[in-house]
Amino acid sequence: MREPFIIGNVSIKAGTQEAIELSIPALYTHNPMSCPVYVIHGKKPGPILFLSGAIHGDEINGVEIIRRVLNRKSLKQVRGTIVAVPVVNILGFISQTRYLPDRRDLNRSFPGSEKGSLAARMAHLFLTEIVSKCSHGIDLHTAAIHRDNFPQIRAELDNPEIDRMARAFNAPVIVNTPVAEGTLRDAASKLKIPVIVYEAGEALRFSEVAIRAGVNGVVSVMRELEMIPKVKARRKDIDPFVARSSYWVRAAKSGILRAAKSLGEKVESNEVLGIISDPFGSSEETVVANGEGIIIGRTNIPLVNEGEALFHIAKFKDAESVQEIVEVFQDEMDPATDEKPSTEPAIV
Repeated sequence: MREPFIIGNVSIKAGTQEAIELSIPALYTHNPMSCPVYVIHGKKPGPILFLSGAIHGDEINGVEIIRRVLNRKSLKQVRGTIVAVPVVNILGFISQTRYLPDRRDLNRSFPGSEKGSLAARMAHLFLTEIVSKCSHGIDLHTAAIHRDNFPQIRAELDNPEIDRMARAFNAPVIVNTPVAEGTLRDAASKLKIPVIVYEAGEALRFSEVAIRAGVNGVVSVMRELEMIPKVKARRKDIDPFVARSSYWVRAAKSGILRAAKSLGEKVESNEVLGIISDPFGSSEETVVANGEGIIIGRTNIPLVNEGEALFHIAKFKDAESVQEIVEVFQDEMDPATDEKPSTEPAIV
């Protein structure tokens, strides 16, 4: 029998599941606060995988992804341990904001400090009580408010185990990105814990396609890590394309954007992405791509200021093939194409 898994003062026996309330700093009204953690501690040894959502409090797709993953029947016989934290930044989540009440970004506050700022204390708690006790991690994100991200994995592929997890997720696009200082990935890498980041959708909005892709991806990684049994594939796994680099196209002037391209579309160099005009249309500025690629992120709000990021374009060796995979992926994730009704109603 495996040893119990301990978080805080709670001991979870092998072969059991438990919901834990991890204490965090109270509100200034003296109301106690806690971060919900759900642990499935399997009878058989295996990887210890954490799933984290809403490190940015307004990024809610990850919350629904984790809920659906935890409802999978296959997890009853899991090898290893799953540590699910659907809402890491509970204070930002309540306020429907990206940040903590001290206006700091939790995902730039790692490894944190037990005696530092509120953000530093939250980061320290999450790192010591959750991340450091795990062997692998998947961090679930969306774009910032008023922006949208095409489903993608961000990872540092020089690490073989991270590369394995990233490809197993089966997202059509992988962006090979170095870790930024102060992020969860940065802190985990220093602890030698492989972590991948899933980016999809928009802040404060549910996206059924992003959620479905996220659930499938998390489950696929679990299968790759042999935490749950592999099944006979009903479809061919996606062979993801790794972006060589990416760039943002920014507004050359302030005005009202009429976007002409959507997420997942292939664009050519100098192709028109949209037009910025004044309210009367007397002055217009064409927004064009700086090179061939696939749109993996874009703004959703037409009112733009000079210098504002409008379209995020990833560059690939073979953008044509990437678009074909993207189209197949979008069709498979679309609930309208389901051959049989799902037990989980699609969010519309």
